Amino acid sequence: MDALPLSLADVSVEIAGATLVRALRLDVRRGEVVGLLGPNGSGKSTALRCVYRALKPTSGAVLLDGEDLAGRGLRETATRIAALTQDNRAELDFTVEEVVALGRAPHQGGNLRLSARERELCREALRRMDVTHLAKRSVLTLSGGERQRVLVARALVQEPAVLVLDEPTNHLDVRHQVELLRFLRDCGLTVLVALHDLNLAAAVCHRIALLKEGALVACGKPAEVLAPDMVRVVFGVEVTPVVHPETGVPQLLYDVPVDGTATAEGNTS
Repeated sequence: MDALPLSLADVSVEIAGATLVRALRLDVRRGEVVGLLGPNGSGKSTALRCVYRALKPTSGAVLLDGEDLAGRGLRETATRIAALTQDNRAELDFTVEEVVALGRAPHQGGNLRLSARERELCREALRRMDVTHLAKRSVLTLSGGERQRVLVARALVQEPAVLVLDEPTNHLDVRHQVELLRFLRDCGLTVLVALHDLNLAAAVCHRIALLKEGALVACGKPAEVLAPDMVRVVFGVEVTPVVHPETGVPQLLYDVPVDGTATAEGNTS
């Protein structure tokens, strides 16, 4: 049997005496989109940092195709895993097409002259992320959403087997949020993504892993995991689940109390 493309095997992270991730066990199957969900401080970003090797687990291991990532070189890892992090910055005055071309760096050993195939790969990534019209622009002139899409294009140019994304919909308008998540669902890559929006996660993820205080609380299909009792325990909010009439995907309505005194009828000021 083939090894799973990505596994977190009892990964724990302790920093300054605090346990940020607790014995996390999570497998991601080939071509699957798995969402990491949880409140702020639940360990989502910390777990992802271990996967793209910005952080070393205190104990446990991250396995790529059944092998411990710690035994691989960083350049080799970068040819297999591409990451979009929350703190991605583009401080240098590069054009968009130059930034996207940097995705080929792990494959080139320092030689940044692109082959014809690689130039076409860059053009396709720009097209997929709807940023072709920005190719000659400096990244320093872009909006947050435009820059986010450029960085996703750079990750695609790496031709990774595994794509790791930490809040990739940050700064994106609704249209581009939907398009990006639809792309993730259909791209065929193995994807591990941290998201805040429960309804977007339900729409795109094959499975959802819920974290609370660094520990895995539940993992399964969205309809199983995003049940009202579980959402109450993990997020502290009340929800009413409904089924999308077109897709059949579960969606959550948040039970926000309405203050009757704030209605127009009752407003006498």
